[in-house]
Amino acid sequence: MKIGILTSGGDCPGLNAVIRGIVLKGDKVYEHTFLGIRDGYRGLVEDDIFTLPRKQVRGLSKQGGTILGTSRTGPYGEGNGGAERVREVMDKHEMDGFIAIGGEGTLTVARMLHEEGVPVIGVPKTIDNDLSATDVTFGFETAVAIATESIDRLRTTAESHHRCMVVEVMGRDAGWIALNAGIASGAHAILIPEVPVTIEQVTGWVQATVNRGRAPVVVAAEGFRLAGEDVSAKHGVDHMGRPRFGGIAEQLTPIIEERTGIETRSMTLGHLQRGGVPTSYDRVLATRFGTAAIDAVHRKEWGTMVALKGTDIVSVELAEATSEIKSVPRERWDEAAILFG
Repeated sequence: MKIGILTSGGDCPGLNAVIRGIVLKGDKVYEHTFLGIRDGYRGLVEDDIFTLPRKQVRGLSKQGGTILGTSRTGPYGEGNGGAERVREVMDKHEMDGFIAIGGEGTLTVARMLHEEGVPVIGVPKTIDNDLSATDVTFGFETAVAIATESIDRLRTTAESHHRCMVVEVMGRDAGWIALNAGIASGAHAILIPEVPVTIEQVTGWVQATVNRGRAPVVVAAEGFRLAGEDVSAKHGVDHMGRPRFGGIAEQLTPIIEERTGIETRSMTLGHLQRGGVPTSYDRVLATRFGTAAIDAVHRKEWGTMVALKGTDIVSVELAEATSEIKSVPRERWDEAAILFG
């Protein structure tokens, strides 16, 4: 078989490890050949495709980013031709099917293509860990590790100057990065989209921390908004109609300082969480996802996504994976909240 591979949406540590796993097992076990699709679905729309031999994936598991490139272009955008154009390009290259590595947006498009008869397998990628039907997505553990180290560093300067630090992390509508990095770094408050919190609660935790002689650290997910007040950070929508986030820490900082009298600074970690080399955990998980994806291709399980269930890699329907966002359960936040203030 001749199989295409694409990476789409936001970049993520571990993408290259997936590509390597697919190509190495596909070549060695099944004798399949592979085509690289440049810049996600853009490559399928604009016919930007190249041969991807085994030698080009050597040593990729530790490399950040993606050798295929990525974009947020989709086949269903205006003038892009939809499934008909995708089939046309695939037929030109004698492509039997392709593997789409991406998050909720990428896999939603994969599901739509599958429903129109395009053979596709999905691999779950997102630092946000918000995809249903898989316990963990690769890239998440690396993002948490980077956020935790960054918060640890910010804590030392906060303690030196007796300041409050508000640290914004990624996650879109899910608070998984904020929750885990906040717990790991010993944050004095963790603000996530799933749990409504008032400014009085936030300032109460900050003041209680100062009263104990500590410098408060508040970790805020980018999708958080204050309960009962018009304080959030959204900047229009992307090509899929989803809100663009960023800046909630900057909005919270002057409010906290005004209400408590405590000098307060903000830091948005942003794309630091996406860059760099993946952790060993993400390299292993991404490799397992890659080898499982080519197994699914060989079995022609089109319209499915590989997923982690416990310690096992399984296949699930793309429709199941994209039906709803995996949010942080309230009880998980409550476990952390007992440590606030």
